[in-house]
This record gives sequence, structure tokens and C-alpha cells, in this order.
Amino acid sequence: MKIAIHGRNFKDEAKPYIQEMFEELAARQVEIQVSEIFSHFLHKIGMPKPDSPVFNNRKEIFDADIIFSLGGDGTLLETVTMVGAREIPILGINTGRLGFLATTSPHQVKKAIHSIFNGYYTYDDRTLIKLESDKDVFDGLNYGLNEFTVTKRDSSSMIVVNTYLDGEYLNSYWADGLIVATPTGSTGYSLSCGGPVVMPQSSNFIIAPVSPHNLNVRPLIVSDNSIISFEIQGRSKNYLISLDSRSKVVDASVQLAVKKENFKARLMKLNGDNYLDTLRNKLNWGFDKRN
Repeated sequence: MKIAIHGRNFKDEAKPYIQEMFEELAARQVEIQVSEIFSHFLHKIGMPKPDSPVFNNRKEIFDADIIFSLGGDGTLLETVTMVGAREIPILGINTGRLGFLATTSPHQVKKAIHSIFNGYYTYDDRTLIKLESDKDVFDGLNYGLNEFTVTKRDSSSMIVVNTYLDGEYLNSYWADGLIVATPTGSTGYSLSCGGPVVMPQSSNFIIAPVSPHNLNVRPLIVSDNSIISFEIQGRSKNYLISLDSRSKVVDASVQLAVKKENFKARLMKLNGDNYLDTLRNKLNWGFDKRN
């Protein structure tokens, strides 16, 4: 078996579990490849690792059966961009904070490896959102797992996002910006702007304005078979667009549209990992401070 590993820094309490992970993979004679940034961090903290090749981008990842993402949800989003259309299954190991996507705890890593070798898992395929534009804004990485956003820059005045659904006029959003979120992204930026929580396998996008001028405007759920296009107006000639955590400044002449990507992010779901449990635990559903 071949396993690629991408990670960021982690706290000292996770160190013995990460070391145990490398030892377990070595004992099972797994071929591994580590991202260059994670390799540098391991060297910095003095953690020994197997003598293995490194990768710096998606083109350098070997023919992996699985890729481990060690960090928070942001690290997993990076891993998704590295995997791309290859759809290598991703196991998220949460050494970060929230862990909506990376649901495996560091102390569960050895058990997770056992589950992988015994087939105790399923795949959780997640829809990606694709940006189409007349200019290559994100150097070919024009897809995201959570959301696409267009927002004003810094302290400039609000913008007007004229929005079209399959070529038909939908609305002009007078706001600080607009979010188009996937079901996966419904628990992120969209949620903070009043958007609904949408189950991961729902075939939808959520269109949610950011601080709208008209308080009657509310988030809207549309089919993910839709093509959503935009025309942006404002006093400033530039605005900010982003895919997940990657942002670029563009000018108003750039033509933008989003739709469903033709490949998906394949997350590994270990037996006993339940999305509804994750919702309750991460959002504190049912938690009453009066008790």
C-alpha cells in the first residue's frame, strides 16, 4: 500500500501519536511520501520519520492509495487541492481545532490504520464548486470544497453583485459580498451569514449574501446543476474573490461564473464516524448552559 501524508504543525500532546503513526506504517511495510512543508516541520521538532520521498505539489504525489491530512480543516482543504481530479481518498486527522472535516483524533490513528487495512471504512464523496472565468485567477486550481465568495476590499463601500441563475436574472445583492457554498461549506462561512446547514449528499448550492443592505434578502438554496454567474459593480474597481482559503484581487472586467466540478473530493469515513454526531458535537446542539 502507498500512503501520501500532508500536514502542518501540531501541538506537543499529539507528537507521540504521530510518531506511533509512522511506526505503525513502517511495521506494515507501507510506502509513504510526505509533503515538503510537513517534512520541514518534522525536522524542525526533531521527530524521526522514515527515509521517504517528498512532494511539493499535486504533480509530484506518487500513485497513492490514500492521503493522510494531518492538521485542521484548513489543512484538509489544502489536501483537496493537491489531490484534484485524481480523487485519492483523504483521511483527515485532526490536530487542529474544530475538525468538521478532519474527524479522526490523533489518539485514534493506530486504530484508523487497522481499520483501513481491514476494510472498515466507506467513502464520503463531496461535491466541489468550480470557478469559470475569462482569466486564470487561481493558476489552474479553480475549484474548492467549501465555497466561492466575492467580497469588497478592506473598508471600501459595499458592492452590487448582479447574479444570474442559468442565464436568467436572479437578484442584485447590495452587500459586502456574496457566498456560494457547497453542502460541505454550509457549516462554514455561509452558516455565519445566516445560511442553513445542508446535509453533505444534498445536491444543492447555497447563495448567501454577506451583510446585505436589504434585510429582506435571505440565503437561497438552488440545484447544484445550476450555473451561477455574476456581474459586480461598485465604487472600487477591484474586489476580492476566494475559493475556500485562497483569495485573489480581481478587477470588475473579469467575467465570473460557478458550477459543480466534474470530479469530487473523496473523504474516508471510518466505521462509527457519523456526520450527525459531528453536527451535534461541533455545534453544541442539545447543550444547555442552564444544566
